[in-house]
Amino acid sequence: MPYPDTYYRRTIADDSQRSSLAETLECDTVIIGGGLAGLTTALQLSRAGLPVVLLEAEKVGYGASGRNGGFVSPGFATGEDAIVRAAGVENARTIHRLSIEGVDFIRDTIRDLDITAAAPQPGLMSVLRHNDADSLKTHAEHMRREYGYDLEYLDRDAVRSVLKSQRYFQALRDGKAFHMHPLNYLRALATEIERLGGRIFENSAAVSCSLDGPEKIVRTARGQIKARRVVLTTGGYTGPLVGRLKRSFLPIATYVMLTEEAPDLIREAIATTDAIGDNRRAGDYYRLVEGGRRILWGGRITTRAASPAALAKELRREMTGTYPQLSGLKTELPWSGLMSYARHLMPQIGETQPGVWHCTAFGGHGLNTTAMGGKLIAEAILGQSDRYTLFKPFGLAWAGGLAGLATAQLTYWTLQAQDWWRERAI
Repeated sequence: MPYPDTYYRRTIADDSQRSSLAETLECDTVIIGGGLAGLTTALQLSRAGLPVVLLEAEKVGYGASGRNGGFVSPGFATGEDAIVRAAGVENARTIHRLSIEGVDFIRDTIRDLDITAAAPQPGLMSVLRHNDADSLKTHAEHMRREYGYDLEYLDRDAVRSVLKSQRYFQALRDGKAFHMHPLNYLRALATEIERLGGRIFENSAAVSCSLDGPEKIVRTARGQIKARRVVLTTGGYTGPLVGRLKRSFLPIATYVMLTEEAPDLIREAIATTDAIGDNRRAGDYYRLVEGGRRILWGGRITTRAASPAALAKELRREMTGTYPQLSGLKTELPWSGLMSYARHLMPQIGETQPGVWHCTAFGGHGLNTTAMGGKLIAEAILGQSDRYTLFKPFGLAWAGGLAGLATAQLTYWTLQAQDWWRERAI
């Protein structure tokens, strides 16, 4: 099947076709899901010489991994205080360092594999939509003291000199974070996996499996894989193959739009190549693409899939509300994708049962943490480390089903109202 109609599909560097599975194969590890977690796991296992087969229901990068905002920065969907409560102070610090390691891993992989099509661009600005300089300075000092991680504080004048909006106040700039073309990155990983001897089958959804016993069997419509190990990395597109996994997260839709080409008009509003994200609970995130000729703007979440075109109108209202000078800028293309959120808002990384691993629920903070998760699973399979056990406090707890979705939507609306009230008080 073709990729969804997105900016990333239009700019893909390589659209090679891979065959679907139509035979019985044996391997050491079969990976289900061709997003960033699955591809990273497969890459690391292939680098170590293990025979790997990866099954993808559509095409590599079809899901959220291949059509997101492209931000690569440390952190998780939940805050540090919540991680400390669940895992303890020292483990929480180690977990955050792992998220930094995930950023470094992607950067190093782009360099080592010479993935020029990923077009990495340094810099991420996290901006406030209310006046609170002290909180940013405190956070920057905490990051420097605890992790040796430098964030640059920008006052209101500095922010508004590059983001020509009265909505913004102070910001922290992360010069080590970056943004990139995620789908081209994923395609390059797939090419390298195959060069190392791994096999990737597209249009090959896993329809049933037998996971008990030393030999695991995963079946597709026309073939099957026999393996010692299975790794499940299907994210928001997880089906009923393993019920416990599907019940452990909520599928949450997010929305992105691409503007028309208007470089001169865009420069009147945005005079930086940094990616931008605001401080609201489900705030806006955006970046310039195609050398500043367009804006890729994302935000909004819903617990039920909505029309991307309808949500694009809301995104456009956000854009023009932030930058009135862009009121004449048209939306050319909207799209949506599914993310997976656990109740605890942390990744679910671990061994479901002997020889069966899961790596999912990255909660909208996926590029660095998903890469990190795939790396940890590969380390465990290879016997190199047990660092994945740091995520045991964040297990496969039931996410609440339909009631969980309703609660999540109500929570989102409540947080939106709180954001509105806080900004209105300025």
